[in-house]
Amino acid sequence: MLNASESLLLAHFSDLHYSTGNLAEADRCFGFAVEHAIAAGSQVAVVSGDSTDHRLDAHTPALRVLAERIRQLSEHMAIVMLQGTFSHEPPGTLDLFRLVGSRHPVYIADRIHQVALRDGGFTASDGALFTPIEIEALLADGTPEVVFTCVPTVNKAMLAAAVGAKEAATAVGDHLAAYLHAAGSVNRTLRARGIRTMGISHGTVNGCQTEHGVPMAGFDHEFTIGALFDAECDGFMLGHIHRAQQWDREGRLVAYPGSIGRFHYGEIGDKTYLQWRVAPGQAETTPIVTPARETLCIDFDGPPDMAELARVAAEASDKFVRIRWVVDEEHRQVVDRDAIGALFLKATEVKLEGRVLPAVRSRAEGISRAASLSEKVTRWGELTHVDTNPLLDRLSMLEHADSQAIADLVLQQLESAGKPSVVAAPAALSMQMPMPSEPVTAVMPVPIEVPVPIASQPSAPPAAMDWLSDDLFAEAAA
Repeated sequence: MLNASESLLLAHFSDLHYSTGNLAEADRCFGFAVEHAIAAGSQVAVVSGDSTDHRLDAHTPALRVLAERIRQLSEHMAIVMLQGTFSHEPPGTLDLFRLVGSRHPVYIADRIHQVALRDGGFTASDGALFTPIEIEALLADGTPEVVFTCVPTVNKAMLAAAVGAKEAATAVGDHLAAYLHAAGSVNRTLRARGIRTMGISHGTVNGCQTEHGVPMAGFDHEFTIGALFDAECDGFMLGHIHRAQQWDREGRLVAYPGSIGRFHYGEIGDKTYLQWRVAPGQAETTPIVTPARETLCIDFDGPPDMAELARVAAEASDKFVRIRWVVDEEHRQVVDRDAIGALFLKATEVKLEGRVLPAVRSRAEGISRAASLSEKVTRWGELTHVDTNPLLDRLSMLEHADSQAIADLVLQQLESAGKPSVVAAPAALSMQMPMPSEPVTAVMPVPIEVPVPIASQPSAPPAAMDWLSDDLFAEAAA
């Protein structure tokens, strides 16, 4: 335990995320932390980025409430506010807070540099690091209480323009590691003279864990643990990751306090701010748990179990509840959302997230493995119980016959089918008898039955063939 008379007490807040949607949660937790830090006698306050959740208009209540909290804090201690992620804090957002300082100043760190706190005022380096001349001038007027090495969010777009888009992701870490290594020599000099040194930054450490327990491993993160300790700071205050975690080496610390409140479902661990007690070469942290909201996350691998939900609902008063389930498409109607909502009437919020698995139907299993088109047709017929022989005959005709020949055959069949078939009638017999050349004895004529020609009635022409349903190739196939 560090001696209170020889150490400096700092309050470290991060990721406040003030916005209209987060206002109740953010202000309840940050308000508690501010009052606790004041009561604990903290001498310096640090906000390590993402004070706001997104761009806020000047008339937004969330911006006014945040300004009131910063002013309340500045009545008791000096404050350093670091530029966070540009999507959360657009450049220039923090400039407003320079104007709200009360008895103590509010310093905005929006560039890579070093700044010293001495006698309640801040003195910044002209460049990225204090030069030997600047250090001597600084010490001539008295010993600073602490020197901060500030590394706000790096503009990757500017870096990409300088080194190329492909190299920008990994170049950020390389450039920051080189800077921190150079800062290490300055901080060793300051520590040798009995001056406390602290680092402040906003970014991702390779190997840290998110608020959902996911390890952050990759080559495009801003920092490694080794690079941060190379800065030779007594303590390094980080922001951006919402889960509290820390690393130590020879009495020096690197730590995330995590977000001030619980802004998402599924976040694990307590929400805290950190009390740092720092002496040259040594640092200690004490996490102070904030009154973040309680969330319940209930997941079902199938339809929701109403009995289980009823049991959970009995203990869900004033809590934020998220219920997830997965059902097949044909069972989606079995989930009664209204009944679930009725169980959790006493909960502050209920979020229902159902996932429907679409039915997957195989139209002709194995057809893709058939080598030829005829085999595919045969396989389709087997699965659908259809006689495919006529189709295969016509497929063979299409594959081997000329298209003009097929068309001529179709037209010929249509023409022959449209002509009426008529049976020709026999020729009429002559009614005149041949006259004999010599007289003959008269006899009684014998009546002769003359056949009457009979013409057969023409048969009715066949009905016109239907191009859609009739078999045009029946004759050819026969």
